[in-house]
Amino acid sequence: MAMTLPMKTIDELLDSAVAARQAARRAARDNNLLRQVWRVFVARGAPIPIEVLERELTAPARQTVRDGLARLDEDDLIMVQDGVVRLAYPLSGDPTAFTVRLPDGRTCFTCCAIDALGMAPMLGQPVTVESWCHHCAVPIRLRVDPEGPDADIDGVVVGRRDPDERRACSGH
Repeated sequence: MAMTLPMKTIDELLDSAVAARQAARRAARDNNLLRQVWRVFVARGAPIPIEVLERELTAPARQTVRDGLARLDEDDLIMVQDGVVRLAYPLSGDPTAFTVRLPDGRTCFTCCAIDALGMAPMLGQPVTVESWCHHCAVPIRLRVDPEGPDADIDGVVVGRRDPDERRACSGH
């Protein structure tokens, strides 16, 4: 008896691969060490030397912190370069186009606009997101509460030239 294999299009194969990667990343983010790294990132707003994390994080031993950071780096949830954590997704230790201001005046940077909008629910407090329109360069500043962006976001629009393209613009 011949075995019949299901035929799938490349789109069907890619969709399941993407879904599996996304599920794995979500599961990897449910990690106490990563949450602690986020807290230090928000507190410092800058790249963090591993030695600082070893002092500030609660773990049974230094090697546990180093091993955990190595796993997070392998899972592409943080980026370690030369003994420094430069990125702890969604936070960037280096300045980006997406600044998040906390109520106490501290600032941090995110990898993209969606990440910036997600910081208020992640931190459980309101934030102010600052950037600029990547189309016309007009500054954009909006308040985001843990429940979502402020309802009074006058002038910010999402533009689209074709079905696969999305751009945010100040509308000016």
